[in-house]
Amino acid sequence: MSVFTGWRAALRIARRDATRAKGRSALVVAMIAIPVLGVTALDVTYRSMTPTVAEQLTSMMGSADALFSNGVMTGPIEQLPDGAVSHIYMGVDAAPPVEDSDPVDVRTTFPKGSRAISIQSVPASVTTRYGITNTDIVEIRTSDTMARGKIDLVRGAYPHGKGEMAATEPFMKATGLHVGSTTTVRNSGRTYTITGVIELPGELKAEALYADPGAVIAPWKAEADHDKKVLPPNAGSMDWLVKGPAGVGVTWPHVMAANKSGVLVTSRQVALDPPPDSEVPLMARNPHIADSGSGELSTALVTVIAMAVLEIVLLAGPAFAVGARRSRRQLGLLGTCGGDRRHVRAVVLGGGLVLGGIGAVTGVVVGLGLTAAFQPVIENWAGHRFGSLTMLPLELLIIAAIGLITGLLAAFAPAIVASRQSVLESLTGRRGVRRSSRVLPVLGTCVLALGGAIALFGGSIGSSALVAGGSIVAELGLLACIPVIVGFLGRLGRRLPLSPRMALRDAARNRGRTAPAVAAVMAAVAGSVGIATYMSSYSAEYEYNYIPLLTEGTIVVSSFDEESAARLPLARTAVERNMAVTGGHADFRRVWAGSDCRVYEENHCGTLELVKPDGKAHSCPLTRKGAKELAARLSADEHKKMVRSPACLTDLMTSGLFNTDESNIVVADAALLDTYVKLDDPAAAEALAAGTPVLLNPVYAENGEVTIKSVHQYSEKDKKNGKQHPGKARTTVDKLKVYVAPAKYAATPGIRMILPARTAERLGLHTRAAGSVYAVAHAPTNAEDQRVSGAIAQAGGGMWVQSEHGPGRQDNTVLLILTLFAGVVTLGAAAITTGLAKADAEADLNTLSAVGAPPGVRRRLSGFQCMVVALTGVVLGTLAGLVPAVALRLVDLREALAQMRVDPTQSAYTPIVLPWTAVGLLVVCIPLLAGLLAAALTRSRLALARRAG
Repeated sequence: MSVFTGWRAALRIARRDATRAKGRSALVVAMIAIPVLGVTALDVTYRSMTPTVAEQLTSMMGSADALFSNGVMTGPIEQLPDGAVSHIYMGVDAAPPVEDSDPVDVRTTFPKGSRAISIQSVPASVTTRYGITNTDIVEIRTSDTMARGKIDLVRGAYPHGKGEMAATEPFMKATGLHVGSTTTVRNSGRTYTITGVIELPGELKAEALYADPGAVIAPWKAEADHDKKVLPPNAGSMDWLVKGPAGVGVTWPHVMAANKSGVLVTSRQVALDPPPDSEVPLMARNPHIADSGSGELSTALVTVIAMAVLEIVLLAGPAFAVGARRSRRQLGLLGTCGGDRRHVRAVVLGGGLVLGGIGAVTGVVVGLGLTAAFQPVIENWAGHRFGSLTMLPLELLIIAAIGLITGLLAAFAPAIVASRQSVLESLTGRRGVRRSSRVLPVLGTCVLALGGAIALFGGSIGSSALVAGGSIVAELGLLACIPVIVGFLGRLGRRLPLSPRMALRDAARNRGRTAPAVAAVMAAVAGSVGIATYMSSYSAEYEYNYIPLLTEGTIVVSSFDEESAARLPLARTAVERNMAVTGGHADFRRVWAGSDCRVYEENHCGTLELVKPDGKAHSCPLTRKGAKELAARLSADEHKKMVRSPACLTDLMTSGLFNTDESNIVVADAALLDTYVKLDDPAAAEALAAGTPVLLNPVYAENGEVTIKSVHQYSEKDKKNGKQHPGKARTTVDKLKVYVAPAKYAATPGIRMILPARTAERLGLHTRAAGSVYAVAHAPTNAEDQRVSGAIAQAGGGMWVQSEHGPGRQDNTVLLILTLFAGVVTLGAAAITTGLAKADAEADLNTLSAVGAPPGVRRRLSGFQCMVVALTGVVLGTLAGLVPAVALRLVDLREALAQMRVDPTQSAYTPIVLPWTAVGLLVVCIPLLAGLLAAALTRSRLALARRAG
């Protein structure tokens, strides 16, 4: 019998065996197809989401031939052929002369016979359903065919004429408007009708309004010229979409001619078919200016592919092993008919080839279908449309080949085991006595320790390659230890009830079936926990380094000047009616030195300064001489404590919220302590009532006193009124007894000291009502902001509301996906093991029924079998996932320390934070769910089976 004839027969036997055992075959096909499906969907999504140069050009210029941009640089420029795609251009002269000349008319640089439409944007304040919001208005003839691909109509109609606009979908959702609504541009007072909803395929999340050229900016400018109280529009530079001469387009000579006038040109024809480098002056002068990074596969991508292959092998391998045992009589008959070991191996490997091929093809096809079905969801998440659903046949073929090869690898070990069984054992069904290897766990422990040490060492020296390599080695070592760990589980059930005791002992007896499933769960959970831990740690670091504008849970209503301050009661009423205010509010006043100024920027008429006492105790060590030497000796924790000390916080304090100078002194009463400072001390309130200031940063105090330096700058008004020092500055220094708050209050945003009004008056300082602070249940929503802005505008304007939104919650989508992925793999692996256990231990279950075990024992046994696999794999995976996460954070710590030692004020805080929610879901919920599902889906009673002959 030839090799091909033998394989043909083996494949035929494998196909018939797969057809007979449909459940087991479907299980194997599913476990091969699911990772192939995921990799296929990932590949197609990545290729489709990554825009080609042609797609980038379409999103920039629609169907036009070129985009002409003015004002990028003074004087002639040189650019790369792709223009604004790479944003690489340089001035021809090193220091071009600055001349007061009229700007270049871009239209003079167009090729003769061209047609063009202009693009210009302007920020504006517009009315909404709720009130008022700020947005960008873009003037472009959206109905022109040149705009297709850059701007597309979703519903309604394009705007035509001076009184119509179109809006993007995100703008409509944020403002509560719809097609047919009207909006007023408050800067010019003109009202427009929204005629349609448009979409920017390259920016799906953009919030903007679109109008025809001349509909907004020109009337607004005319209104500003007529009424000096109206600010002129702050419009951006005007760009042009250009359709070149028919049959010619915009060529490279046209581009270089426009460059001489300082105009940047992005030509579709030139970008898609660039000229030789010798014809590009910028490339001739800078040969390496367009060099790009290599296209090598990243470590993360290789790791993901390796993990997928490993999981398929670990999950599908036991299924082939059980299949081989179920078919051992058939394989034994093959030996009696003259077949040798290689024929037995060929039959088992044939099963891997058949099922692997079916799984690979199924995975690719379903992956493509799901990607196409969920394309709109993926596009909305990515923020831009796919140019097309990009499918590269070679990559899909490679993915399918990986699935096929993985099926063969999964069947390889069972094939070897089956071929080594004697014909007598196969025919009688005896398994013989097998002893576990004593070398493997010892070797695995050593490899685990070695891998962990390599990963941690790599983290300490900043080597990502060593971190990745050490983590993989450690995980392989842990994989080798799993059989021993599973065997140890059998000893834990001695005092447990019947069902969990049998489940633990069954897992320990059948390690060949249990260990790979536990390993598969561990591999999936390790990757998910590792990435989740790293992301959680990075989020904690970001939140720590964030410097808030306001105290969390508060908003501030402020006025621009004394005229608008008179309208503060109206603003307070608007806030109290429209925002989630909790409790009362605290009013505050601005304070300044000098003449009684009425303008917004009071610091033009004098300044206040809190004088820091001399001595090292009152200065930040990180800003003194020798700070770099000090930073070189500090650990990250020591630096964290120092950078948040009161002495160093003086340099981090923001100014201008409660006052317009650097003093951060505010005039208020005890209500501000409760509402904003959160200082619950009766002594502080009593001090303010008695006229004693409350100092929040103790570094400015010495012997319970603070020094205030006042520079009184007198204005021309004082000169006319015959003041003693007309037009001159007078400096005074006052010492005040103060209440010194605990050091933790030094971090209060925007305030260093609260000054009683009567004390300010005694010092000769000027104050005026400036605003109020409110405690709120949550940060204002878009609708709340718009309602309050509308009420303030209706009251006369001149006031604004500031809120603290915090550092911004990091997007947890990735964490959610990783948790779901690990959960699905855990459930799948546990279900596979439970199904294989039932198939493999059918004789034991029959024996249980025969000796009178209650029917519910079967359900409980299946549930506990499933839970054992899931819980063991999740716990080991969580521990394994911490190794790369900790090592990578050590890499970050090394880089942060290096940066801190260059600039001592930079934070080196690099925490390691466990994602407790994800870990809790995996460790507690997933195993419990797996056990409950297994118990619910298992039949209580067994069908009668004939005795095997």
